[in-house]
Amino acid sequence: MGQQEIEAYLNHMADKRNVSASTQSAALNAIAFLYREVLKMEMPCLEKLRKIKRYQTIPVVMSIREVEATLARMTGTTRLMAELMYGSGLRIGECMTLRVKDIDFDLRSITVRAAKGNKDRTTLLPQALIPVLRNHLLKVYQLHKTDLLQGNGYAPMPNALYKKYPSASKSFGWQFVFPSTALRPWRDTPHKVRWHASPSTLRKAFKQAARNASITKHVGPHTLRHSFASHLLAAGTDIRTIQKLLGHKNIETTMIYTHIQPDYNHVSSPLDHILRD
Repeated sequence: MGQQEIEAYLNHMADKRNVSASTQSAALNAIAFLYREVLKMEMPCLEKLRKIKRYQTIPVVMSIREVEATLARMTGTTRLMAELMYGSGLRIGECMTLRVKDIDFDLRSITVRAAKGNKDRTTLLPQALIPVLRNHLLKVYQLHKTDLLQGNGYAPMPNALYKKYPSASKSFGWQFVFPSTALRPWRDTPHKVRWHASPSTLRKAFKQAARNASITKHVGPHTLRHSFASHLLAAGTDIRTIQKLLGHKNIETTMIYTHIQPDYNHVSSPLDHILRD
């Protein structure tokens, strides 16, 4: 398998109409890995490679009314999760893995640890959620105390921190804000730990609420993050601030939200100038 064979294979993918750019890119990366790590050879230069163009999509965004209608049809913990995602711009994984210690009520901020790109960032803690979140954490604290009395009370630690700080995993600060209902074994330790809640729980509750609110758009919990950015932009928040809150590395990624709500106030459709009977 040399240059011609690799180009023929990848170009064949480009000729197929049902193959995305990411599929071709994954195949190219796999071949590069084969040459570099297995064959220990330099990969040939692909001069005649035809790359598939990536399709630029605009994310689906809910209106403020649609967000309000959907949240109104949710209850309990899943509603709090959804409100936090919309109010803070969190991804669903960031919401599920949020720790108690990373919520600062005094500064009204949330620290997101090891987010996409393995980077930390700080985002908003909505003022409206503080009383509800405090009450929720009181219940989490009571659950943690019960676990401790039963010889458990451990939370899984990232990387090898559980070896470096073995007692820290029993502290309340390291517990998940949205803990699982079940205890599970943890790696090579004799302890049982309480993981975070499953993202599927929120997805199911959110989609059911959206259906009940008669939302016809293709929405999911991640739509709340898109809506967070779009609504901030519409309210006059500068794009750099939104970039920091979302944790985007490049401003170009954040700029996609400027295309969601274009300013057409000064433009009228030609149909509006025709009188209808």
